[in-house]
Amino acid sequence: MKLYRAEKNADLEFSFPDELVWDELDRQGVKLPVQMKFVDLVIERDEDVLLVEIKDPSNKRCPAEEQKSYFKRLSDNSILTQELTPKARDSYTFLHLMGRDAKPFKYVVLLGLDAFDAAQQKALLTGFKDRLLADIRCETDTPWRRHHIADCVVLSVDIWNKTFADWPVARVPAAAANGEAAA
Repeated sequence: MKLYRAEKNADLEFSFPDELVWDELDRQGVKLPVQMKFVDLVIERDEDVLLVEIKDPSNKRCPAEEQKSYFKRLSDNSILTQELTPKARDSYTFLHLMGRDAKPFKYVVLLGLDAFDAAQQKALLTGFKDRLLADIRCETDTPWRRHHIADCVVLSVDIWNKTFADWPVARVPAAAANGEAAA
């Protein structure tokens, strides 16, 4: 098993089996195209390619004001238009130009929402996937002629662990989260 955290001080840690084909697309310290935004991970399966974006406003080091701000941006869809949709488009474009687009792409957004109560989580997630996919497919006055993202899904940590049981994610204790992320 390989352990992965999207950022050095992230407290969500993934355990990926050695045979899983994945790489970190949004790497720090590596030359990447200017002005492009990338998802955190690309996971290649036999049938598709998963673009995985990790958003964790429940990180232990996230101040309460920042959590409130994040909740507002999730509620008013600005996170869709300003962060999630551009990351899907730019990641797809990059992989397409690198010749890595032979399979359908699916966008997986993992939201660490456990700092919010169940009612808030439900309010945020209701219809979120449909709004995200609609925004991905129509960013302009005219919808894209090609559906570059075949589908998307928005998951909480609990649902991720049920959906991808072989790739569990867990919150690591604060002391462990201060260490280096393994990739």
